[in-house]
Amino acid sequence: MIYLAIALLLSALLAGWVLTLFSLPGNWLAVAALAMFAGLVPGAGSWGVGWTVVIVALVVAVVGELAELAAGAMGAARHGGSRRGAVLAMIGSMIGAMLGASLGLPIPVVGPIVGVVLGACLGAFCGAVLGEFWKGRPAGQAWQVGQGAFWGRLAGSLAKIASATIILVLGLAALASSFFQ
Repeated sequence: MIYLAIALLLSALLAGWVLTLFSLPGNWLAVAALAMFAGLVPGAGSWGVGWTVVIVALVVAVVGELAELAAGAMGAARHGGSRRGAVLAMIGSMIGAMLGASLGLPIPVVGPIVGVVLGACLGAFCGAVLGEFWKGRPAGQAWQVGQGAFWGRLAGSLAKIASATIILVLGLAALASSFFQ
């Protein structure tokens, strides 16, 4: 039974990391999985996954969300982007991430990851530019807002992927610690 719980936790941690690549709430899935393991599995603390691990993972997830939010907001707003441009940048980012994942890059292992991040950034750029054109802004200003959305999305994605990686490593290290006691 405990090995099934460990396998489910590992699956949730990995799924959370992958979901984060697609701008989905993967960090929250990982934190929830750690909390469920700590709260529901008898003797979870002996497996290294106690409430301290859950709290640290929660703090890391919150910091990742705040960093992503700040980077994305500053990216487009720095150049006077509109709310419409920001909304279309978010939609474009999700579409671009999915296209980037499906197309990927011909680089082993990291190609799909780079494809997702690059696709999300290009999608944010296109969405922001479209939103600014729709708003009636001149091409030069729309281009600048799009560039801001691109770089903001990149910074936000990297921050959130970093937090997802920390949570994944934290969960793996907590489980691994029980094998070396």
